Amino acid sequence: MFERITRREEADLFVAWIAISISFAIIFISPGGLLNFGSSRVNAFTALIYLGLSLIVVFFGFILHEMAHKFTAIKYGFWAEFRKDNMMLLVAVALASLVGVVFAAPGATMIYNTRADGRMISREENGKISAAGPITNLILCIPFAGLLLYGGLSSGFSSNLFTLVGVVGLQVNAMIAAFNMLPVSVLDGRKVLAWNPVLFAILIVAAFGILVSSFYLFTA
Repeated sequence: MFERITRREEADLFVAWIAISISFAIIFISPGGLLNFGSSRVNAFTALIYLGLSLIVVFFGFILHEMAHKFTAIKYGFWAEFRKDNMMLLVAVALASLVGVVFAAPGATMIYNTRADGRMISREENGKISAAGPITNLILCIPFAGLLLYGGLSSGFSSNLFTLVGVVGLQVNAMIAAFNMLPVSVLDGRKVLAWNPVLFAILIVAAFGILVSSFYLFTA
């Protein structure tokens, strides 16, 4: 399976992973962006914890999102490969730094929509390939919700640690899912909506519902 990930794709995924991780770390460290860092109560040690958590959580949330697209496309007989977008990477880090918003579109999994037998991709196949990414992020929210629940039931340092990991995991995965489900441009939501409006409604409501709830938990 992993032999289908090319060297260039590995490099693009690595660069995008680092950039998006930094972007998320910035908004956790200073929600209003680095321009408002002076008002942040986060010290250097806590900032490193957020950076480490972002690297781990984004690795699973972002990489598995893109791999879900790739291997679903391969399942239907099409080739797919992630390509980073350097401009979007710069925009993501800049927006996180300036206004505390993560623009979670560091690139895209490019699908070559003609199979070896010459058949073009159908609307249903394109919709399912697109839905696979956000669905993966929503599934990943489940174990992080479990950590959050466990942290709330335990006490002491472990309570704070599990709660923090749970909330960060929920926010990152929900944000990636919610952003990608927007029905605009080349984002997943537009292709899912064109195929199955009911599934689109379920996924976008679930993604934004978890996202809003996670921010409430984070500030409560």
